Amino acid sequence: MKIEVIIPNYNGSDLVELNFPSVLSACKKYKDIEVTIVDDGSSIEDQDNLKKFIGSIQKKYKTKINLQLNDKNLGFSSNVDRAALKSDAEILILLNTDVSPEEDFIEPLLSHFVDQQVFGVACMDKSIEGESTVLRGRGLAKWHKGFLVHRKGEVDGNNTFWVSGGSSAIRADMFKKLGGFDTLYNPFYWEDIDLSYRAQKAGYKTVFEKKSVVIHTHSKGSIKKHYKDSIIQSYAMRNQFTFVWKNITDRSLLINHIVFLPYYLLRSVMKKDEIFLKGFYLAILRFPDIMKHRKIQKKNFLLSDKEILGKYK
Repeated sequence: MKIEVIIPNYNGSDLVELNFPSVLSACKKYKDIEVTIVDDGSSIEDQDNLKKFIGSIQKKYKTKINLQLNDKNLGFSSNVDRAALKSDAEILILLNTDVSPEEDFIEPLLSHFVDQQVFGVACMDKSIEGESTVLRGRGLAKWHKGFLVHRKGEVDGNNTFWVSGGSSAIRADMFKKLGGFDTLYNPFYWEDIDLSYRAQKAGYKTVFEKKSVVIHTHSKGSIKKHYKDSIIQSYAMRNQFTFVWKNITDRSLLINHIVFLPYYLLRSVMKKDEIFLKGFYLAILRFPDIMKHRKIQKKNFLLSDKEILGKYK
């Protein structure tokens, strides 16, 4: 089974230097594996640091290391797709630069792919949040007042609403069939929820594996480092609208969304909720593109929204 580990980077060479040795240590017992760092238009200095670091560490490990450099910043979906869609591996392992995997994290992931209907497997995230460590990786979701609301699930279950784009394993042929991460979500957020949802509507499975452990220091990631909180929240809101408009096909849920939308807009105006209003505005601007993607992607849908959401009550 050929495996490719894909690590997207944006001005995070310091994190690569910190966490990459643990990635290579986990890979060393696998013969048919390679690691690809996809740089998303980082500064010349950061790219030079990457080149020097990879050159030095390659001598210590047998695992093949690839470095792909974008001329400009494309966003998370486009950056990962650039490597994943042309990969000849059977399994893609996606890791963020702020993730440090435990040495034995790969084998528990691979064990699930014996089931040919498994699309992706989520890792157990030991998420470092301030002085606390929160166990994440398993996600749940429900439909509530016109929107999909997702939340952290308990880690004793084995199903998950989505597999994270920053710590998971995905079957490559299914990833390609679904068209990869949707670039509508650039620069970040909701792309992994969207892909996992489309996979489930196509009849595939998403599972959680608590024995596959990674340490995830979210506060050090590129998003928190390069974007203000207000901008992050606006993109997240825009992408929440994008998800509903592109993926929800059950008539009753769409009507529910339309009925609640005027209420949310009026409330946002009265409370001066700029995040919601900006997110809605940004989503409206790309509405024609959302409809184009909806038309293409719904061809893969076999299950209804209620069939999927019913699994996660």
